[in-house]
Amino acid sequence: MELKVNSIDELVHAIEAPSDEWFRRARVHLDTLTKPLGSLGRLEDLAAQVVAIREDRYAEPLRKAVYVFAADHGITEEGVSAYPRAVTHQMVLNFLGHGAAINVLAGLYGAALHVVDVGVDANLEDASGLLHHKIRRGTRNMLKEAAMSEDEVTRALGVGFKLGEEAAAAGFSLLAIGEMGIGNTTAASAITCALTGAPAMSATGRGTGLNSDAHARKTRVVEAIVAKHCSDANSKSPIEILRRLGGLEIAAMTGMVLAAARDRLIVVVDGFISTVAAAIAVGIVPNACGYLIAGHRSEEPGHQLLLDHLGLTPVLSLGMRLGEGTGAVLAMPVIESAIALYNQMATFKSAGVSEATP
Repeated sequence: MELKVNSIDELVHAIEAPSDEWFRRARVHLDTLTKPLGSLGRLEDLAAQVVAIREDRYAEPLRKAVYVFAADHGITEEGVSAYPRAVTHQMVLNFLGHGAAINVLAGLYGAALHVVDVGVDANLEDASGLLHHKIRRGTRNMLKEAAMSEDEVTRALGVGFKLGEEAAAAGFSLLAIGEMGIGNTTAASAITCALTGAPAMSATGRGTGLNSDAHARKTRVVEAIVAKHCSDANSKSPIEILRRLGGLEIAAMTGMVLAAARDRLIVVVDGFISTVAAAIAVGIVPNACGYLIAGHRSEEPGHQLLLDHLGLTPVLSLGMRLGEGTGAVLAMPVIESAIALYNQMATFKSAGVSEATP
């Protein structure tokens, strides 16, 4: 299925929520295992969610992949980042050279790493190992105009959707979405304001490490962007919010979430930026929310606003704000542990262990 704006209605009907019946079965089974009721805490929630998503395939090993979407942002012209725009290009080369944090973690936990150029402001045609899906060399400056045209946002959504379909066809069942893009916390803050109604001051953090003066300037920029783009009736549409305020990498991650939900894959969302994409996807198709697991809670203040908006509880809270999919990949072994316990623990009956007295 090719993802186009006029095919969204079809996609809404194609995405079903995870199975309530399998979720109930999982809860019953968890209560028969040789442990006090509920004693595995959040692991029990994760196991039940995985079972509800995978249904009769729940006992099959999870095949893991992480997709890092890279793109530049025109809003960097406004001095909203501590790092120059060229760092996006440089970090893509670092990913391809196996030198970044996500390379280490993906290798450690056996997650196949895919790096995707969806909008880096550099010529990367000769970069080996890169997935080449560039829409344009960065978004426009959204303080002055919409970040993307309708065609651009549709194509970027389609990139992620196509890669999500390919991930399902390749047999991956546990996907992490991550990103790289200087300036993208500004886009994420603006989208958070548009989705939740939060003021710019509450949704805007220091990103890559701004000092107090630069942070104040960034907050004013976010406030001005929201005032410019979010005052008319059309601005309430999730896709229109994405078009006006988003990034090419955010749009691609949104498309991947939608494809993964349609194909009943588990999506581990990383930090602030990827959670923005997940929130847009859920705004488009609410049933997609049941396929999401929040890998961690970022130090970016807007991230908690989005987690509350989506009703997601993060697996980890490590004070991180790196991006790249790192927090999502770190959460993968916890998810695997949850389903291994579900599959392999003895029940009270099979082990001959006495149950608690009511």
